[in-house]
Amino acid sequence: MQQIPVDTASATLMVAQPPQPKYANQKTQERAADRQTGEFLVTLDVLFVMNGNAEVVKVTVGESAISGELAMGTQVALTGLVARPWENEFNGQKRHGISFRAVAVTAVDAGGANNLKAA
Repeated sequence: MQQIPVDTASATLMVAQPPQPKYANQKTQERAADRQTGEFLVTLDVLFVMNGNAEVVKVTVGESAISGELAMGTQVALTGLVARPWENEFNGQKRHGISFRAVAVTAVDAGGANNLKAA
């Protein structure tokens, strides 16, 4: 699957919605897991502000890759952020979009360091 590295060095990133479990099946509440490691996944909504534009993106990350308190409004760094285009067809309806995955999400001091550049 194609992965596009996302450079967050000049962006401001803040938690819009704290981490929530990601489900492979909402009906059965079966948790989604990383295919390689088996680790449970979570998603969080991140406000991505750059060049005067703001957008909320949903980012998936492994449960253990979150450090610090990630309450709404917390400034964060996203390590290893990649975008993945996707497309599927369900009941004759084609859908497409971009999903975001990070290696780690770290709370940043309000007066602290700049966001980490994606690897």
